[in-house]
Amino acid sequence: MAAADRDAPLELSGEDLDGKPVDLADLRGKPVVINVWWSECPPCRVEQPDLNEAAAELGDKVSFLGLNIRDSSAEKGLAFTRNFDVAYPSIYSPDGSALLSFAGTLNPRSIPSTVVLDSQGRVAASVQGRIPTTQTLLSLVDVVLGE
Repeated sequence: MAAADRDAPLELSGEDLDGKPVDLADLRGKPVVINVWWSECPPCRVEQPDLNEAAAELGDKVSFLGLNIRDSSAEKGLAFTRNFDVAYPSIYSPDGSALLSFAGTLNPRSIPSTVVLDSQGRVAASVQGRIPTTQTLLSLVDVVLGE
């Protein structure tokens, strides 16, 4: 989406899987990749290595944030992040209420989903469903980095 066509910055805060506060506003100043996932979601398991690879390749040029929904306990989410070596935090929102910040962008039933925010926190791109490849995500982020 062209920068001129983007809506206001998203507001999103909550606690991560360890109970620590996370606020999207603290990540402004560089693009942010937000991935919506659930530990029992097969496509989430398939795409996690691609997300990890993209996060490693992009380094500190971009922040990554997970949004763990549907898990009945933070422990299930933590087990997923350990099993898949996820190096970035995830907001824990078992009831999915954190998805309200993405109204009009994400379908609440589309798990996984990935959103790329620009440096101001505005939605620049989104993928509903699994990221097809690492390169797909890198290409979306490159557009935002080039603005």
